[in-house]
Amino acid sequence: MAETPVLQLDDKAWALLLALQADGRAPLKALADAAGLSIPATAERLKRLKDAGVVNGIGAELDAAQAGYAVRAIIGITVTQPGKKAFVERLRRAPEVLECHHVAGADSYLMTVVARDLPDLERFLASINGFGETRTSIVFSTPIPRRGLVPPGAQR
Repeated sequence: MAETPVLQLDDKAWALLLALQADGRAPLKALADAAGLSIPATAERLKRLKDAGVVNGIGAELDAAQAGYAVRAIIGITVTQPGKKAFVERLRRAPEVLECHHVAGADSYLMTVVARDLPDLERFLASINGFGETRTSIVFSTPIPRRGLVPPGAQR
């Protein structure tokens, strides 16, 4: 099976992507202005970026604490090979799991989870402990929140 070629992103594409990441609800005219393109050219660029998988979606960023999840944690777990598929399926159904990464190193997976409170986090941990040994770090604060991409080699 051939790999999908990586779309080459020029300066105008990056300007469009940076504007889109800054405000996913920006009108097409504002995106066009930011990229220095006409509105039809911007619409076509956006379509190509979506079709190529560069833009996977646009959504709202919610404040977990304001939405009722006072606790955020990073959990590492070591899962043996026979249990990995069932483990990932369990996580797909878990509303607490914001993201999960299959990683190299001491852990098989690293995930970010939210919970209403510590007893809620403890219940979640108990629900996955059968899959392997967990290591949990409670997040006190997030000095650098998740942020958008910049062109490779660019400075922030």
